Amino acid sequence: MIVVRVVQTGDVDALVALAQETGPGLTTFKPDREALKARIERTRRTLAGEAAPREAGYFFVMEDSETGDVAGVCGIETAVGLEQPFYNYRVSTVVHASQELGIWTRMRALNISHDLTGYAEVCSLFLSPRYRTGGMGSLLSRSRFMFIAQFRERFPERLCAELRGHFDSEGTSPFWRAVGSHFYQIDFNAADYLSSHGRKSFLAELMPRYPVYVELLPEEAQACVGLTHADTIPARRMLEAEGLRYENHVDIFDAGPVLECHVGDLRTVRDSVLVPVEIGAAQAEAGVRSLVSNTSLGDFRVGFAPGVVHDGVLTLSAQEAASLNVAAGELVRVLGPAPQQHKG
Repeated sequence: MIVVRVVQTGDVDALVALAQETGPGLTTFKPDREALKARIERTRRTLAGEAAPREAGYFFVMEDSETGDVAGVCGIETAVGLEQPFYNYRVSTVVHASQELGIWTRMRALNISHDLTGYAEVCSLFLSPRYRTGGMGSLLSRSRFMFIAQFRERFPERLCAELRGHFDSEGTSPFWRAVGSHFYQIDFNAADYLSSHGRKSFLAELMPRYPVYVELLPEEAQACVGLTHADTIPARRMLEAEGLRYENHVDIFDAGPVLECHVGDLRTVRDSVLVPVEIGAAQAEAGVRSLVSNTSLGDFRVGFAPGVVHDGVLTLSAQEAASLNVAAGELVRVLGPAPQQHKG
């Protein structure tokens, strides 16, 4: 069974190897052993209640419970911007008009913003190409919302997700080339690395002091504002299915979109239920499955299981129960299939 679980100390080697498969723009998951060790320790301290609010965060791995193969990662930051500023561009509309000439123009302007300070953030989503089939991307992404639903008291009222922006065929960001490179005088990967390691003072020191008019940029850079990286489009669709929306905030490096919502509006928070487990053979329609998690904070596990809740009980096979580390009679959190959209 493929499960998503809380990261463990012994995962470091597998995480370093997995991070080698990522491309540019994934700021929060780099093949840096010491940084990954620190993130695992930060997760441990957060689970134990030892982490201050400004540093609290969770990290999860996707694992094949039969082979031990680590196939993906995802994370949650509890409250961004409390220690290091959380910068975005806010995309606003500026109108210039002349009554005498009968002319008016409407332009987009990018303003440095701290609007999302204090939000929880879902981040660091990466799935190995080897596992990009069978709904594994959906499992990895939604596992974080199952955790939030189960431990709602550990999170603030609002949530955001920064998505990778557009990169051209040469692997470079047209937006960075047109904007960031002129202010920071280093390449994208260097700026990305510094930012991902918490060294953000250079941002405040060198970033634009005044609004950036989008229409004054080269056309290829204009088109990047709010545009999602091709590899990240499936992740965006899943986040939007959960209830997150683009609200005119973009990343300051590549202009990728930032999605956001109220935590209480997440589909998983609204619709998941707690029910007891029964061990046996599930009676299910072909292809019908539910997202199921245990309720353990320190050993949280979530995966897909066939069937749905029936008469207030979910039936799992012995193997599925073992993979999720649950026993008969214990409670599990269940999110059933999304309602079918009917054309009218």
